[in-house]
Amino acid sequence: MALDSLMVKIAVIGVAGVGAQWIAWRTGRPAIALMLIVGILVGPVSALIPHELFRGGLINPERDFGALMEPIIKLAVAVILFEGGLSLNFRELRQAGWAVMRVVIIGVPVGWFLGTLAGHYGAGLSWEVSALFGGILVVTGPTVIGPMLRTLRVGPRVSNILKWEGIVNDPIGALLAVFIFAYITYGGAGTNVAAISFDVIGSTFIAALLGAALGWGVTWFFPRGYVPEYLKAPMLLILVIGGFVVADIIQHETGLVTVTIMGVVMANRPMFSSHALRRFKEDLAVLLISGVFVMLSATLDWEVIASFQTTSPDPIEGVLRFLGFLFLLLFVVRPLTILVSLLFSSVPWNERLFIAWIAPRGIVAVAITGLFAIRLADFGVEDAEALIPLSFGVVIATIFAHGFSAKWWAHRLGIDQGPADGVLLVGANRWTIDFGELLKKLEIPITIADPSQYALRAARRRELAVYRGDILDEVTQEHLDLGQFQELIAATDNDAYNALICDDLGPEMGYDSVSQIGTDRDRAFQSRGRVLMRSAPTIDDLLKCEDAKWVFTRTKITDKFGMEDLKKNLDTDALLICVMKPDRRLLFFSTDARPVVEAGDIVVSYAPPEAPSEQLERKRRPTEPGPESDPESGTEPEPA
Repeated sequence: MALDSLMVKIAVIGVAGVGAQWIAWRTGRPAIALMLIVGILVGPVSALIPHELFRGGLINPERDFGALMEPIIKLAVAVILFEGGLSLNFRELRQAGWAVMRVVIIGVPVGWFLGTLAGHYGAGLSWEVSALFGGILVVTGPTVIGPMLRTLRVGPRVSNILKWEGIVNDPIGALLAVFIFAYITYGGAGTNVAAISFDVIGSTFIAALLGAALGWGVTWFFPRGYVPEYLKAPMLLILVIGGFVVADIIQHETGLVTVTIMGVVMANRPMFSSHALRRFKEDLAVLLISGVFVMLSATLDWEVIASFQTTSPDPIEGVLRFLGFLFLLLFVVRPLTILVSLLFSSVPWNERLFIAWIAPRGIVAVAITGLFAIRLADFGVEDAEALIPLSFGVVIATIFAHGFSAKWWAHRLGIDQGPADGVLLVGANRWTIDFGELLKKLEIPITIADPSQYALRAARRRELAVYRGDILDEVTQEHLDLGQFQELIAATDNDAYNALICDDLGPEMGYDSVSQIGTDRDRAFQSRGRVLMRSAPTIDDLLKCEDAKWVFTRTKITDKFGMEDLKKNLDTDALLICVMKPDRRLLFFSTDARPVVEAGDIVVSYAPPEAPSEQLERKRRPTEPGPESDPESGTEPEPA
């Protein structure tokens, strides 16, 4: 059968994973939870279909990939951690630095200790297995934190603490598991702990040096032209995989340290093409997260789910132990770990309580647990077989509990900044200032950015929010949260610079959220974002309109006064700019887009001032539907 081919299986995994992320984007649901559901559907649920094509499940990674499954997952985790390391810029620690250090230095041992107690007294595991599982549970992971933070706006300090904790703690948790595994397999109580510690610490140090050397080497060779542009991305990928494998050969799981350190070094050293390389790694990480998480959740079968009760001979007691363990992990271990770590810190209490609740586990926790469970079972260690169902139970419980409650909890604590509803106008000139003033009256937060302090004076006099600096400067982007803006409009007097802004910030904000003013028709500048307004006026055209005293007009569309009525009342030269929906979303008219206008929307237009004779003529036509004859239309011209 064609459906049995490995090629079809890989295609199904890709479609399922990326499709789940797309549905999450469209619905606002946690992406990681939907990927988990999709993986279970194509795995154990599909196995229930009484057809030979679905025998054993549409996707059964252990059957389909065999011995390749473990290296595929390990290499994918390596690339994901490297991409996470690339996002760890030390400049982010200006606000959250001490908090991150506390969560790592204090939080890891506290979390390990409490997790060990929960595993022993809650799940009924032996002390050795509880200690190993407790070490693994200190990880949260970028595979789940990253997708979750994309849907939240909780401020840079909270986001940076969660992001740094997730990426830094992943290799630490793996090393704790390595240490406990060595202690168990080398003889238990009679083992020389000092020798094991020296072995693990020494191999970790070597792995960190290897990662630092690779990161420094890449940032030294790439800018000097030793590698052509078309080879930089593939060579970087191979270096990440090669460094991970070399370190993993020296000591299991130390490769995670290598790739994380390599990413951090590259993130904090200047390098040409860094933006393009980072985008490549982000795209690759999204694919890997989608695929690997679907694969891991598809490995669940009904026997594994039933084995949740293996920690006790009594099935009911086993289920109760498992539920008790999850309760301790969610409501005792994590909150106490964070609250103890951040005790006497400057982090506000509402942010501490939010961080204390958010700790979803993902790929790294499941992958590392599965690896050590197999090895411990081979050694005949008691309770080792219970680790796999427990790890999946933790992943499922934390993803659903934290993923679906994070936004609600942030709102309850007062740290949810709400949806992005602001507008960023790049370029301070008469047109952007007048447009910004109109948006302010519509209660849309606006910011005008310009590197010239002189150009911003007029905006300040109108009491508009301004930012002085080059919008493409990395320092500017660190101080100006782009996540608060639903739209960016590049309206400087330099067409090439406008195009560059859209090209550079399009991948971050979304190309459908960046626009530019029309380009000079006598020059061959390529537009990189949407071109505003149907006629695509240039900044010179708009400034000439300002000289002619054009005005901004806002008109509320009703059932009695529709879009066609508005067009009849507007001057033939008038420009339609945008539509504001009742939820304050702005949809802009452009050369290739015309928003759907419905009753209740407010249309913003830019038109010449009416002559007194035209105003008199309107008053003589009271029966004609128009803004003046329909008080519900709410038309109000804004003087330029």
